[in-house]
Amino acid sequence: MSTPPTPTTPAAPPVPAAPVRRDAEASRAAILRAARHLLARHAHADITLKAVAERAGVSPPLILKYFGNKDALLARVMSFETDAAALLDAPLEDLGRHMVRQVVVSQSEHGTDPLLRIVFAPLHGAQGDMMRADFRAQVTERLTERLTGPDAGLRAELAVGALLGIGVMYGLARGTHVRSTAVDVLVDRYAPALQAHLTPGPAGTGGPGGADPAPGRDG
Repeated sequence: MSTPPTPTTPAAPPVPAAPVRRDAEASRAAILRAARHLLARHAHADITLKAVAERAGVSPPLILKYFGNKDALLARVMSFETDAAALLDAPLEDLGRHMVRQVVVSQSEHGTDPLLRIVFAPLHGAQGDMMRADFRAQVTERLTERLTGPDAGLRAELAVGALLGIGVMYGLARGTHVRSTAVDVLVDRYAPALQAHLTPGPAGTGGPGGADPAPGRDG
C-alpha cells in the first residue's frame, strides 16, 4: 500500500522589489546642491540645465517642473534668504557658537556652506552684483539689526568675515588640521573671536568684547 504524498505549503510568490524612486523633496534638494556646486565653479552663462541634471541624477524636464527655468533655479541658489534664517536662528549670546557650528557641520556633513558662494560673485557679471546685494540685505544687514551697541554694521560685517574665513579654510583651502579636528573643538576655539564682534563690550574696554587697555607706565 503506497503512502499518500505529504501536502506541501505552496511557496509564497516573490515580493517584487520596490521601485527606486526619489521623492520630490529629495530631488529638489539634489538639484539645488548640484546648481550650487556648478555656480561656485562656472560663470552663470556657462551653466546648463543638462549639466545640473546630470550632477543631480535627474532629468532636465524635472528641473523645469520644480523651478521653471535655469534663471529661476540659479536665482534661488544665489539667494541667501533660507541659509541666513538658519544661520541666525539663535539667541544673541549664543549666536557665535551657533554660526560657527552651522558652517562647519554644513561643510563636513553636506559639502555645502551657507555663505561661501558669495566668494564667487565675480564670476557672474550682473548676476554677481545681484548676489552681492542679496548678501548685504539678507545676511549682514539682517545681522546688524540683531546687534546692540555702537558700530553695529561694522561689527556685523567683521563677524561675517570671520565666518567666511572658517568656511574658506574648511571648504576651499581644505586645511588638514581644521578638517581633522572635531566640530566641538573647532566651535570652542573659533566662536569666542566671532562672538566678540556680536556682543558689545562693557564701558571702558578696548572694543567689542575686548579687554581693558593695558595701563601706561609713569615717567
